[in-house]
Amino acid sequence: METFKKLKQYYWPFKNYFMWSILFLFIVTAITAVYPMILQVTIDEVVMGGKYEWIPYLALGFIAIMAVKGAATYIHQYTGDLFGITSVYKLRNALYEKLQFLPFRYYDNAKTGDLMSRLTADVEGFRFFLSFGFSELIRFFLLILISISVMFYYSISLTIVTLITLPFLAVVTFKFDKAVHPAFRSIRKSFGRLNTKVQENISGINTVKSLSREDYEINKFNNSNRDYKDKYLFTSDIWAKYFPLMEFLGNLSVVLLLAYGGYLVMNGSLKPGELVAFYSLVWYIMWPIMNLGFIVNLFSQSKASGERLLEILEADNEIESKESSVAVERLQGEVEFRDVTLKYTEEDKGALSKITFHAQPGKIIGLIGSTGSGKTSLTQLMTRFYEPVEGEVLIDGVNVKDYSLKSLRRNIGFVLQESFLFSSSIKANIAFGKPDASMDEIIEAAKRAQAHDFIMELPEKYDTVLGERGMGLSGGQKQRIAIARAICADPSILILDDATSAVDMETEFRIQKALKEVMANRTTFIIAHRISSLKHADEIMVLENGAVAERGPHEMLLKNNGPYQRIYDIQYQDREKVLQSHAG
Repeated sequence: METFKKLKQYYWPFKNYFMWSILFLFIVTAITAVYPMILQVTIDEVVMGGKYEWIPYLALGFIAIMAVKGAATYIHQYTGDLFGITSVYKLRNALYEKLQFLPFRYYDNAKTGDLMSRLTADVEGFRFFLSFGFSELIRFFLLILISISVMFYYSISLTIVTLITLPFLAVVTFKFDKAVHPAFRSIRKSFGRLNTKVQENISGINTVKSLSREDYEINKFNNSNRDYKDKYLFTSDIWAKYFPLMEFLGNLSVVLLLAYGGYLVMNGSLKPGELVAFYSLVWYIMWPIMNLGFIVNLFSQSKASGERLLEILEADNEIESKESSVAVERLQGEVEFRDVTLKYTEEDKGALSKITFHAQPGKIIGLIGSTGSGKTSLTQLMTRFYEPVEGEVLIDGVNVKDYSLKSLRRNIGFVLQESFLFSSSIKANIAFGKPDASMDEIIEAAKRAQAHDFIMELPEKYDTVLGERGMGLSGGQKQRIAIARAICADPSILILDDATSAVDMETEFRIQKALKEVMANRTTFIIAHRISSLKHADEIMVLENGAVAERGPHEMLLKNNGPYQRIYDIQYQDREKVLQSHAG
């Protein structure tokens, strides 16, 4: 029950719904236990005793009881559903909120499909137990308690003989729970992996088709699907082994009842109607115990789901705003790194090592280097997407840890190499970082990003609703909308992470021309592989293996005959050969 204790804050505030549900469950269960008593009276008093005048009263009483039971059942089920649905409404919101604030490090290892599975299938599994499983567990104890009390009223000795198999049934059920819970946990994990495979395939369907890898993807899905099937069959095997044994023990009680109960009727110690009532009451005990396997099954699934949900809720949110953090409206944009070292894992040799530099407000800093040299990692430390293991990152002379995360990130605009657009209108996408932006501001941002012209050619213009991840637009068009989004947010620090890699040279030239105005009075970091994208920067830093190999303006670096010169030669040697051939 430890899992349910940890999740108590999400369902206990709605305990009133649960209490009402249990109150009316008690009424329903009590009425259910009355049925055998009515049957006993009908047989012993009416049939055997000849009191036929009782029949109309018994019939009317039975109808009245049925009406009360129907009304009580409705209230019980409705309030039970209210309890479960309102609880998981709060739980699902908490999970989603937690996911919004978990650090990038968490998502480095998380699988999208698995997270989707937790927020859908696992939440629903937990809800079903709150709405149905809890009440069934209580119904189980209530029905057994009331039935045993009535049975003891009729015959103490027959009750003891009939229930002699109960301890054995309880032991089997306990062993069943111990075996089935790990099995259901493995099912949940397997389902998460299956979900991940589907999500990845749909997201990357263009790559799959372009490389004719459909058969490979089908086989990969079949393997995951087979694993899911095998896990379920293993669980079914456990169920198939234990349920017949539980059924046998239940039927053994009936055999003992009929044998000893028949003997008591023959010697006059028990009335025939009481034996019939006893038979009904014993099934009120045996069926719940035999169905305890189903309740245990439901409990095990719910517990497995709850454990997977707790893994999200209890995940370490290592990057948070301090209580004494400062909320700033507008940063000046002075950036300083002091001996900064970054490691993504303890075993990692280091994504960045002893990085030190100082960028004045309004300056343009270029970052160039091979893939994996640490360019993006450097900029992600400014927004505290990750924390350095050594050194300090300062903005306007203040450690970034001393700013509130919201105000810090509001002042830093990112345009990533792989632009992400939401399934909403172009207007909403551009204004995402500044929801209160006016239409004029949105259009101005689009014009600066060279996006306005193609937007106006679309059927709904700025109200055009984009498909998932911007489907329907070219890579260059998506990138220009992403740039417009960063411009519209009006950040103090602008980070362009290979932002023009998806556009042609002509569009890149126009965007860079427009961005010159945007970069004015704001600190800009340009990450690029093409020297043409950053040669106008005030300072260029060349990174190699997480360290600054050399730094300086374009012209100075060309004279150093270092890494920058080699990159320049590789990118421009073909063009120079062409120019020389024309000159000749």
